[in-house]
Amino acid sequence: MMESPEKAQLEGQSRSTPTVARWQWGLLTRRVQVLIDVSMLAGAFVAAYLLRFDFMLGPAERQRLIWQLPVVVLLQLLSQRVWGIYKFIWRYIGLSEVRAFIGAALTCLAVMLAFRFGMPIGKPNLWVPISVTFIDVGLAFSGTLGIRVFRRMLFEWGEREREERGRQVATGDVRVLLVGAGRAGVMAAREIRGGAMPHLDVKGFVDDDVEKLGSVINGFRVLGPTAEIPRLVEDLGIDEIIITIVRASRSQIRRIVSLCERTKAKVRIIPGLYEILGGKVNVSAIRKVEIEDLLGREAVKLDEKGLHAFLSGKTVMVTGAGGSIGSELVRQVVPFSPLRVLLVERSEYALYQIEEEMRRVWPTLNVVPLLADVGDGGRMRDLFGEYRPQIVIHAAAHKHVPLVESNPGEAVKNNVVGTLTTGELAGEFGAEAFVLISTDKAVNPTSVMGATKRVAELVVQMLDRRFDTAFLAVRFGNVLGSTGSVVPKFREQIARGGPVTVTHPEMRRYFMTIPEAAQLVLQAGALGGGGEIFILDMGQPVKIVDLARDMIHLSGLTPGEDIEIVFTGVRPGEKLFEELGTSADQVDRTRHEKVFVGKIPRMAPETVMAAVTRMAGIVRDGDGKAVREELQRLIPEATLSDEAREADEGRRRKSSRLRVVPVAS
Repeated sequence: MMESPEKAQLEGQSRSTPTVARWQWGLLTRRVQVLIDVSMLAGAFVAAYLLRFDFMLGPAERQRLIWQLPVVVLLQLLSQRVWGIYKFIWRYIGLSEVRAFIGAALTCLAVMLAFRFGMPIGKPNLWVPISVTFIDVGLAFSGTLGIRVFRRMLFEWGEREREERGRQVATGDVRVLLVGAGRAGVMAAREIRGGAMPHLDVKGFVDDDVEKLGSVINGFRVLGPTAEIPRLVEDLGIDEIIITIVRASRSQIRRIVSLCERTKAKVRIIPGLYEILGGKVNVSAIRKVEIEDLLGREAVKLDEKGLHAFLSGKTVMVTGAGGSIGSELVRQVVPFSPLRVLLVERSEYALYQIEEEMRRVWPTLNVVPLLADVGDGGRMRDLFGEYRPQIVIHAAAHKHVPLVESNPGEAVKNNVVGTLTTGELAGEFGAEAFVLISTDKAVNPTSVMGATKRVAELVVQMLDRRFDTAFLAVRFGNVLGSTGSVVPKFREQIARGGPVTVTHPEMRRYFMTIPEAAQLVLQAGALGGGGEIFILDMGQPVKIVDLARDMIHLSGLTPGEDIEIVFTGVRPGEKLFEELGTSADQVDRTRHEKVFVGKIPRMAPETVMAAVTRMAGIVRDGDGKAVREELQRLIPEATLSDEAREADEGRRRKSSRLRVVPVAS
């Protein structure tokens, strides 16, 4: 006999279930559920006849009742099945399911009345009296709904008993204040109260919704607005503050964290709602507040229909698939049902990691790990010939500015020649689209890294003229937590006890989260027709010194006291301010509010090809100075010449005088 999902899930709990609530587990098999419904429906029909005839049924009425009973019950069962009532789990029945019961009742009523008026006169045994029909439908469907509501009451009764036992067992040694009495806050309070985290003792909520103030939610009182957090922490002796607002903006989180920092309580946060609903984590996966929570932006609204058309059923190749951006691109691609995903990566360990993750999270996904260097033309030709990718997302690149500055030849081989090699093969083998991951450092570049990415953009525009493939590039700024970025570096420095090193007090950067960057890259790819350089809306720039202060605060330390911030001077190739080129005279809008098309003039294809050919030859000779000169010649707006570098060196020497200056909070 088949068991319902309820029984399988709760079978292991039966031994510890209180006697009062144990009877409810007997209602779990599908056959028992149907048997209860049949009994309820039959009883309702008999009751309708008794009520109609004042509990005095003559022989004729009894005969008609016996004839009609199985037909009516069968009709009502079929009506409930058509309306999906047997797909509902009884213990979770709610208002949203009531509509199905109403629909089933009205359908059954209409059919019974149609039979009544359409039945030949000579068939009195099949005539269900109109009054009986109305009484029966009302009793039958309210009864079947009622038994499910009763089942839910029993379940919640048992849950409350379990929660009370959990509260009795809990030590409650950590006093907690929950910020946000919304859906996620209630879920978190319920899990804590149920004994999932017995060391926590919830003292109540704070919430800025005036209608909730003073109310009791799930047994906990809403004590006041968020502005009263410092007072409540002091009055109640709060040890931890847990932020349970899953869709808070960056400014909201920053304001709440600022209030919490006035207290001695630790601050933690629950995961985002999309993580909870997506099954990645549960509400009780409470973690400390990270810098991503303060710098994070509103969730990206994607054109899912357009992305399905762009990716669904296609072979998608991601180069640099093991990197921080490339791996996130893979994660964002797979929900759109590609035919297969080709993971191209030259780091064996990075490739192993992303392949293992994909096979664990998406076991049915056709994922192909391909150990390859995008600059190896022979190897890449073999891959394109065997797998024929339709979408190529080119994330493979050298991106660390100081390291690339010291190794310009390697940057040209990977960022320029690798792009040309992969792009030419995409066009030759008939790929539909080729998307280059570019950077804001390609705007008026002052570094070899930025210059090589600008050349890669020119290569993409050149190839778009040669092939039917739609070639495009996407520019964005710094990505929080990506390999080699400032956030992991600051975390490591704080863990060592400091100091935290910042190059210049006025250094500013644009930031976005890795998932947001990957989502917008795919969105731009779906929008592109070919030849465009898309620019993502990065929001407002953030001062790096403010970022350092925030990270020190979030670690429970005080800048200038526990951890010093010192300035080390601007490094070779760095700018104080990155440029995105998103002013009105530089971009055109697209259908997506966060994706723009840059008004960037193209360069003659023969000029680009000749320059790239010369660079490839210079790289083989190992002449770094010549590489910079060739990049400067191709990109006049760059500042890579000896004169520009001398001026840059003077600026760095001047800024380095700040080297030992600590920054207090």
